[in-house]
Amino acid sequence: QVQLVESGGGLVQPGGSLRLPCAGFGNIFSLSTMGWYRQAPGKQRELVAVITSSGSTNYADSVKGRFTISRDNTKKTVYLQMNSLKPDDPAVYYCNQRATVYAINYWGKGTLVTVSS
Repeated sequence: QVQLVESGGGLVQPGGSLRLPCAGFGNIFSLSTMGWYRQAPGKQRELVAVITSSGSTNYADSVKGRFTISRDNTKKTVYLQMNSLKPDDPAVYYCNQRATVYAINYWGKGTLVTVSS
C-alpha cells in the first residue's frame, strides 16, 4: 500500500507561518489531483485545499487568503503554505493523491500543526 510522506509540521505562534511539503508517488503524480486535509481532535477530517493536474485550485472558506497550495511536478511534491495561522488551525494535516481514472487514492500519515503562544 502506497503511503505519502508529509513533513513540515510543528509548533507556531498565532499569526505565524508554516510550509508543509508532501512527497507524492509515481509517474502518475503529474496526472493526479493533490489535496491537503486536516483533522482536529473530535472533529471529522475536512478538506483544506486541492490542486488539479492542470493547476486549478480550491480552498476551504476558512483558509482562503491565508493558505496557498502549489505543486512541483518535477519533484513530485505538493506544498501547503500556511500564513496568518489561527487558533482554529491546529490539526493533523494529511496529504492526498487522487487519480480516479487509475483507481488511485493515496494518503499520508499526517503531520501535526500546533498553534499556541
